[in-house]
Parts: sequence; structure tokens; C-alpha cells
Amino acid sequence: MIGKNSSYINHYHSSLGNITLASDGEALTGLWFDRQKHFPHKLISESTEEELPIFTQAIKWLNTYFGGKAPDFTPPISLTATPFRKAVYEILLTIPYGQTMTYGEIANIIAEQKGIERMSAQAVGGAVGHNPISIIVPCHRVIGTDGSLTGYAGGLDRKIKLLKLEKAL
Repeated sequence: MIGKNSSYINHYHSSLGNITLASDGEALTGLWFDRQKHFPHKLISESTEEELPIFTQAIKWLNTYFGGKAPDFTPPISLTATPFRKAVYEILLTIPYGQTMTYGEIANIIAEQKGIERMSAQAVGGAVGHNPISIIVPCHRVIGTDGSLTGYAGGLDRKIKLLKLEKAL
């Protein structure tokens, strides 16, 4: 029986490596390249592998994306995070396919939202690095202020390939 407090997983094989998807039964709660930084290893042993409608939607999104096209929908997602991280993830969702944004630009948006003078780009980087729904919440589209391709939990080589796929490089 599918319940809101349950955890489900499914797998996707991409051209950049295997991906584990997680769900609460209704929305996507995670999407990670296997063995990437911050991969929730306990998730595998504490979850049930299932074929769910949310996984079907997420896989359709991934097939479109890895096929070189911008998906025209976002599967239902549920982000469990601090209010600061959620604010960062909401901004990530606004970065269009094929475009990038800097950590500094995101920090400026957050500062404006909070009505404060400055926000640390480093704090934004920490939030971006812990994004639990990689690719769909496009943390790979965030770059350094000088245009440099800085870290990516899935590996810098994957970040480069994702941005090339989107023709953002």
C-alpha cells in the first residue's frame, strides 16, 4: 500500500550514468546520480522499489531532456529543506533550459526577497550543492560569478556534459 510517509525508489539509466529517483508515493522527492556527493545511501535500504505514476512522469521528463529537448512540463516535486534552501531551489526552477545564472545573482535575489543588503554567494553554493532533485531542479545551470564552472555534486564532468546538452556552453 502506498502511503505518504513511505519512501519509494526507481532507477533510470542515462547517458551520463545511473540515476536513482525517490518518491513519497505522490511527488518526486529525490533524483541523484548514483554515488554522487550527498547521495542518501540509507534510502536504498529503507525504500521499496516500485513502478509509480510519478516515476513514469519523471522518466518521461528525463527521456525528453536526455533526448536534447527542453521538457515542457515538470513532474510534481516535493522539496524537504530549510526555508533558505527552498528559496534557492525555487530560484533554480526559474533558470530556463540552455541558460545559466551565477551564485551571486541568486544571492542578490534572495537578499532582495528578504529585504537585506547582502546575501552570501557561498551560502547559496551550499544550498545548491545539497539540491535533492538534480537536473529537474537545475543546479547544474549555476556558475561562478566569473563564468567559471564550479563544483557539481554529480561531478564537474557531468555538469559540463549537461550544459553542452542544453547548448549552454
